[in-house]
Amino acid sequence: MAENQTSTSRAAPRAAVRGPVVNDLSIQVATANGSGSQSSNTVLLRAIFQMGVPVSGKNLFPSNIAGLPTWYTVRASQDGFVARRKEIDVLVAMNPETAQDDVRNLGPGAVVVYDAPLGLAAVRDDLVFYPVPFDRIVEPVTTDGKLRKLLRNMAYVGVLARLLSIDLAEVERAIAKQFGSKAKARDLNLAAARAGYEHAGSLEKRDPYVVRRMDATRGKIMIDGNSACALGALFAGVTVVTWYPITPSSSLVETLIGYLKRYRIGPDGKATYAVVQAEDELAAVGMVIGAGWAGARAMTATSGPGLSLMSEFAGLAYFAEVPAVIFDVQRVGPSTGLPTRTAQGDVLSTAFLSHGDTQHVLLFPGSVEECFSMSVAAFDLAERLQTPVFVMTDLDLGMNVWMADPFSYPERPLDRGKVLAKEDLDRLGGFARYQDVDGDGIGWRTLPGTEHPAASYFTRGTGHDERAGYSESPAMFERNMERLARKLETARSLVPAPVTVGPGNARVGILDFGSSHPAVEEARAQLLAERGIETDELRVRGYPFARAVHEFVERHDRVYVVEQNRDAQLAALLKLDLAPELLPRLRSIAHVHGLPLDARSVGDEIAALEGGATAAAGPRERRAS
Repeated sequence: MAENQTSTSRAAPRAAVRGPVVNDLSIQVATANGSGSQSSNTVLLRAIFQMGVPVSGKNLFPSNIAGLPTWYTVRASQDGFVARRKEIDVLVAMNPETAQDDVRNLGPGAVVVYDAPLGLAAVRDDLVFYPVPFDRIVEPVTTDGKLRKLLRNMAYVGVLARLLSIDLAEVERAIAKQFGSKAKARDLNLAAARAGYEHAGSLEKRDPYVVRRMDATRGKIMIDGNSACALGALFAGVTVVTWYPITPSSSLVETLIGYLKRYRIGPDGKATYAVVQAEDELAAVGMVIGAGWAGARAMTATSGPGLSLMSEFAGLAYFAEVPAVIFDVQRVGPSTGLPTRTAQGDVLSTAFLSHGDTQHVLLFPGSVEECFSMSVAAFDLAERLQTPVFVMTDLDLGMNVWMADPFSYPERPLDRGKVLAKEDLDRLGGFARYQDVDGDGIGWRTLPGTEHPAASYFTRGTGHDERAGYSESPAMFERNMERLARKLETARSLVPAPVTVGPGNARVGILDFGSSHPAVEEARAQLLAERGIETDELRVRGYPFARAVHEFVERHDRVYVVEQNRDAQLAALLKLDLAPELLPRLRSIAHVHGLPLDARSVGDEIAALEGGATAAAGPRERRAS
């Protein structure tokens, strides 16, 4: 029997329920990979969204092509919380391999909708069971045996719609959107959903869960982070894309290719971009560096194993000072690890990717809106700083669908950084490629093809002087490395500033980044409501750390650093950056199970470390200014 991989322990029961539970539930659908459930789960998610209820979806899928267990979780939250919820309220059990384990992992009082032949009602006596004969329900819909197996999935959407009071019209609208112009598929799925809805009318409702209309999603969109990054790269003016497929980053480039084909065709009908699928990740990043040197806006996308292969070229781009943008959609490592599980485990290695004193600029999007905006910013930063910039997302943020406000159209012109044109060289007479003329550590550059005899210089990864000439002078090498360090100091004020929320005078601070933020946001609310522990939160959005990060640690007695890796990598970077006397204030909350982070795990761990004492975690007195 397959192990249930969706939780680290049996779910805790809800508090005793006396009335309906409205717009506050977590639905888990357990199927097998390749069984055709993806469309049905998307329809379920979208139908609830269309009813105005804040919703989120998490897909836990295996790394093989077909056959292994898959779990998809839809969370509805009237309070707008979108992190994974540890407790499952409604289970749809469709996979015989995991069904009994799935049921055993539920908390008392949970609901189970299951394929009737599985006989799950005998497993426990403290749950609400709804057996459904899915084969019999879809039998009148089609005579095609293969299609019947697929349509069973849309039938469970219809059953859930009836049991949970999800408007059938919204289900039908979501099906129409999902299948678009594919009329036959649309009509078959509509019939299956209606058949499930009609059958559920014969079931006696014995659970408290209800979905009711709200108006909390008006004007919002639904999009995954990889698509948002792709759209940001398009708006940033990317013209060269090189890649090697790897989960979970492949869909980023695949989506971008679709955008480029649609929006980057010139008046002559020819493409105004280049996409190259390289033989491996090392070749891919090498092409990016060559294109960046030539003046193109170039990028690649990868995950941990591919990033490891890019190490040598990353050092070349850092030392030769060539712009490049690399998207790292992180997954669980080391080695192949868990390719379809999420993590934030590349932070420390990427910050210092390559040998010697190499140090890189990292951006940490915490939402799909920031996947878009930081993708745009990454290209500007890469050219302004003349260095590789890494956009650090992860599988949860990249591959799952999130609610978002519509993206803002970029208003600022592209920032090409310090580039000398022919007219500049006419005025100056020449330039020194690696000379710091204004104290920010960044030299001026020219682009190939600039028509001036003083425009050329030799780009090299060996020791060089200010005019790019070969040099093994110890003093010259040290000055060059010190200049590169000044450039990283300049980057502190250029990377996206951290975001701080909270009263501002709490003794306890929480520091997080990326996809950990939704769990931290909800955990802070739980800590205050259930334990009286007030907290401030700072969400890091870029590295090198802005000075505001230092100031946040200085203002708090204890700072919990929340991240999704084993070795507390962000905390380690902080310890390298902070004054020594501040280090004892840091506490680590690190998780590496591969599941999207949930609020209950974060809040419970902080509460345990705080000793549960309200007084110890109360606010400081405000000082008069």
